[in-house]
Amino acid sequence: MQELSCTSCGNRVLVERYSPTHTSVQWLADAESACPEFARRAALGEHSNWIPTCSALRDSIEQATREGVLETDAPRSYPVPGRLR
Repeated sequence: MQELSCTSCGNRVLVERYSPTHTSVQWLADAESACPEFARRAALGEHSNWIPTCSALRDSIEQATREGVLETDAPRSYPVPGRLR
């Protein structure tokens, strides 16, 4: 997994991209406290377990992929732990 920061709020996550439609994201902090979009939606009564994604983070992942910062990995059949450096 690769570390990536949201270009909107700076929240850091770990990301692994297998294909344009299969991306794994591991949050490094509580989503409702780390992400303004999750916080706003939680304040409206949604719980982070039911919020499918943050649009700003999704856009950051797409941008990083286009720029070659985030590589698309071959599919794996086992979990890959991520570490911060």
